[in-house]
Amino acid sequence: MTSAIRTAGPTEETAPRPGRWLALSVLVLAVLLVAVDATVLGLATPYISEDLAPTGSQLLWIGDVYSFVLAGLLVSMGSLGDRIGRKRILLYGAAAFGLISVLNAYAHTPEVMIAARALLGVAGATLMPATLALIRNLFHDPRERSLAIGIWGATASAGTAVGPILGGLLLEHFWWGSVFLINLPVMAVLVVVGIKLLPESRTPEPGPWDLPSVALSLAGMIGVVYAVKETASHGAGAPALAAGLLGATALYLFVRRQLALPKPLLDMRLFRSRGFSGAVLADLLTVLGLSGLVFFLSQYLQLVQGRRPFEAGLAELPAAIGAVVAGLIAGRTARRFSVRSVVAGGLAAIGLALAALTVIGQSTGYPLLGTALLMVGAGAGFSFTVTADVILSSVPKEQAGAASAVSETAYELGAALGIAILGSIVTGVYRGFPAPEGTPPSARESLGSAVEAATHMPTATAASMLDAARESFVNGLALAAGTGAAVLLAASAAAWFMLKDQRLDNA
Repeated sequence: MTSAIRTAGPTEETAPRPGRWLALSVLVLAVLLVAVDATVLGLATPYISEDLAPTGSQLLWIGDVYSFVLAGLLVSMGSLGDRIGRKRILLYGAAAFGLISVLNAYAHTPEVMIAARALLGVAGATLMPATLALIRNLFHDPRERSLAIGIWGATASAGTAVGPILGGLLLEHFWWGSVFLINLPVMAVLVVVGIKLLPESRTPEPGPWDLPSVALSLAGMIGVVYAVKETASHGAGAPALAAGLLGATALYLFVRRQLALPKPLLDMRLFRSRGFSGAVLADLLTVLGLSGLVFFLSQYLQLVQGRRPFEAGLAELPAAIGAVVAGLIAGRTARRFSVRSVVAGGLAAIGLALAALTVIGQSTGYPLLGTALLMVGAGAGFSFTVTADVILSSVPKEQAGAASAVSETAYELGAALGIAILGSIVTGVYRGFPAPEGTPPSARESLGSAVEAATHMPTATAASMLDAARESFVNGLALAAGTGAAVLLAASAAAWFMLKDQRLDNA
């Protein structure tokens, strides 16, 4: 009788952890750090183009090398956090992220900027898997965990709103490097407060951190993504085919090695779950369809419509508002209706919003842009919050770091592929604009380069060249939006079938 009474009480797994909500406040600072950095890059791109004069290819590398490195290292860093401690790797990564941001701020050539973004990817790979894994270990009650994930996602969305507004103010009064320095105070608060508030957690008896698996994962992801980027930009040449073959081979060997290891870096059996696989695929396709548009939207608002940086930041605010509101109610909505209806509906909303942007022009009014951005934000808030909950709920807490890393890998791989494919569509269409005689070759590299070149041309020629360049840029943006819409509607259909019968635990 006594033992029956004892087992009826809260266990270590189900008992609420004291201070969990204060600890969550520290974790969302890490999310804020990454979100702000991602948004200010797009806002600063015209200024980076003017100051560093990168080629069109270098500009794309500045935009996507961070995601390349991040995608290659997320699984390895998530697994490392499971082994050495998620708190430890989060705090070390946050400190490195802040310090490397200084290198980004003071980059003086395109090559240094690309290298700094790559190093930032190494540091960033430690942050997101650790935050989600710690949430999985802090919140044992499924409803509380859903709310915590919603707050986590809402903070990321708030960061995408704060980033452009704060970045816009800085760009109007300081040089472009100042937008990267705003990471420093956030990093300092995160590290100092996190040391006191965050509990440490790690996997018991995790096994060694397998370095050959780390190398295969990094080589595989970078090789495949580089091949896609090169093929989209320059066609299926020998370098792209070689990189793709090398990457695919490395990923194949990585999977084989994980299946053979007694303590793998990533348990491949996770993908046997239809819900887990469906959520990961939904994340990848969603970000793929969105990222190219997001990367070029700030350039459209500033270089085509002539908005000041601060005004451009405010113009993107509806997306963040929609994502924050949707993220906070996503878990409750999925329990009331179903996981697949919320995820598929959110993806369909994004697809329809992108389809509406295919009619975009140089003088498109803000009501269309604002409404589309609101729909994009709301759809993403519903979809990403629920898929993150599904992924974390599908695994035991000991594998939370690896599972979170898979989720973030899909996100970053989608971002890299989206910028590579959709960005290459925009760049390819742009380069074909009918330039008047006297236009320098540099004007075809990017719209920012064209605006810079116009300052050294005769007034009439410059006006004609800029009008043609802007028209071509907008045509490319509309084509990329249409491609993104097709991807998102296909993702919605896939989510509807793959997430059938999936439920969030009500315990």
